[in-house]
Amino acid sequence: QRLTHLAALEAAGRPGYPVGHQDAIWLSSAQPDLQTALPGSVATAEHRLAGRIRRIRNHGGVCFADLTDRHAGFQLLLDAEELGRGGLHEFSRLVDSGDIIEATGRLGTSRNGTQSLLVSNWTMLAKAIHPVPWQGIADPRTKARNRSLDLLVNPDELDLLLARSRAVSAVRQTLLDEGFCEVETPILGTTNGGATARPFRTHINAYDTDLVLRIAPELALKRLLVAGMGPIFEIGRNFRNEGVDATHNPEFTAIEAYQPLADYTDMRLLTQRIIQNAATAVHGRAVLPLPDASGRLKLTDISADWPVITMTDAVSTKLGREISIHTDLDELIDIARDLEIDLKEGLGPGAVLEELYGKLVESSTVMPTFYTDFPEESSPLTARHRTKPGLVERWDLVAGGMELGTAYSELADPLIQRSRLAEQSWLAAQGDPEAMELDEDFLRALELGMAPTGGLGIGVDRLVMAITGTTIRQVLTFPFVRPAGK
Repeated sequence: QRLTHLAALEAAGRPGYPVGHQDAIWLSSAQPDLQTALPGSVATAEHRLAGRIRRIRNHGGVCFADLTDRHAGFQLLLDAEELGRGGLHEFSRLVDSGDIIEATGRLGTSRNGTQSLLVSNWTMLAKAIHPVPWQGIADPRTKARNRSLDLLVNPDELDLLLARSRAVSAVRQTLLDEGFCEVETPILGTTNGGATARPFRTHINAYDTDLVLRIAPELALKRLLVAGMGPIFEIGRNFRNEGVDATHNPEFTAIEAYQPLADYTDMRLLTQRIIQNAATAVHGRAVLPLPDASGRLKLTDISADWPVITMTDAVSTKLGREISIHTDLDELIDIARDLEIDLKEGLGPGAVLEELYGKLVESSTVMPTFYTDFPEESSPLTARHRTKPGLVERWDLVAGGMELGTAYSELADPLIQRSRLAEQSWLAAQGDPEAMELDEDFLRALELGMAPTGGLGIGVDRLVMAITGTTIRQVLTFPFVRPAGK
């Protein structure tokens, strides 16, 4: 029937999909100016509104229609006296719910006092071939496979994507205001480096060469630092061929920033400013929706300085006993087993400590907190701590039970860096899919000398989750959906 209506519109000289139409204003943008009509009066100024038709009600010589655009709604009143019998007849017979139209007219009110646009002309902007389920979509699988439709009928979900845009813009502006330069580095490369994760692999036919999609831009950004470019940052896509859950997606957006002549303390202060500004861009003030004692989300002030706690102190507090990087490995393994942590074979004390941290500390941290000074064993790109043997100058930022970012005093010693990457390369050769590979281009650059540098990484998806109190699938435009039948 809708295709029949489309053909009839075309025959009547009303194209179903006209090209170019810049005079109308979307209803959501125009609505603040529409609250001026007095009951029983008719304004003289004309308005040209664009939106979707939600509902049509025919009453003989008068037709009422509800125009909608995201959260905005407004009644259209069409009658033969104002519109002409031909225009009214075509509207009532050929316009369907879901169609995008432009309506031109003056503001007034209906007999029952409802504010309305008294339509003198209308234009079809896009004919909807399928009906729009304005009542919502109940089936989660249907919602996932029809993301555009889900966003259309759930403007609250669309608001999350708009909030994401404001948050990312605030992050970018903060870094620009701090004197950072935005750069872009390759997504395709020949080696897997910058983080420990399983990469996606592909092949470039032009060079008959196997490639990987980057898991992090870190090594390329450091090569720019060696060249004298800095401070710098990149907001871009990374890819990790790993699990999918409430906080992980194989394709994700991250911010990495590097500042010469700085360390992890400088990056901690910068990160606090970045996130406070992003939260303010969304909520109007520096707050995050964090769980209260009952588990309900409550907007919580984060404008004060955030706690800074060493990782080993945090784990020791949770255990009720003192442990450190120097604690006997067997003792750490026994503690992990008592907590039912599944450990890989061959882990050293530092890696077991990190497992304890992940189990005991991350999930129970509500307020934004910096956990500092991690084991050297699990941080191959990080500088050794200046006063604590066996540890590195690294922090993780945790809020709402999840990690939001991490930062290092970057390792600049090319000899130590080569040794650590050689160890990673050996693990890769032994079949560890997450180990880094030896990147000679990066090492040769580092051998030219890189100034002392602070570096940070923040997951954009998780940051927006924390700011909006939602899940990762809600803050992605099109989260991955398993193909039907898989």
